[in-house]
Amino acid sequence: MTAVPDSTLGRASDFMLAVPNAPEACGETSAPTTSTTLMMALGDAVAVALLESRGFTAFDFKTFHPGGALGAALASVSDIMHTGDAVPLIGRDAPMSDVLIEMTTKSFGCAGILDDDGRLDGIITDGDLRRHMGDELVHRSASEVMTRGPRTGAPDMLAADALRLMTAGEPKIIQLFIIDSNGRPAGILHLHDLLRVGLK
Repeated sequence: MTAVPDSTLGRASDFMLAVPNAPEACGETSAPTTSTTLMMALGDAVAVALLESRGFTAFDFKTFHPGGALGAALASVSDIMHTGDAVPLIGRDAPMSDVLIEMTTKSFGCAGILDDDGRLDGIITDGDLRRHMGDELVHRSASEVMTRGPRTGAPDMLAADALRLMTAGEPKIIQLFIIDSNGRPAGILHLHDLLRVGLK
């Protein structure tokens, strides 16, 4: 890249990219100002053109640039979600006394409620407990207290998309169950997990 095509650099180049030979913004000293901005703009244009021509995707970028804010935005939910025994799950017919134990033990402030086939049927959160607070709460079943049709995510979605899903609309949520293609829980994601990897 040069503003002087007939220069030594220009003549020696296999592919010469010419930028305008514009005067520098710093007229007193002719310190590089305008020329460096032109170089950056042309360099960015070349980089984007190469990305598009090679079919380079966000997932490719994640492989080569896993750190920092960009890496965090390109992380997959499966990279950071909690799995296995850490996920608070219980059957829909379980008494609320058992649900409370599950919620307290797993420390996510919620429990996923499963149907007879192991699919996510609903969710019970701290907010549900407050709405149903009363002497009979512990004697009710999970299905009587749960909220049906909770927002869910998929393991292969980007963490940034999960954050938007959790914070868009009302009510905003701080836990997101991640389900597989059969509707069964594969993990759980907490808002703090997204903040921890650098998403905001």
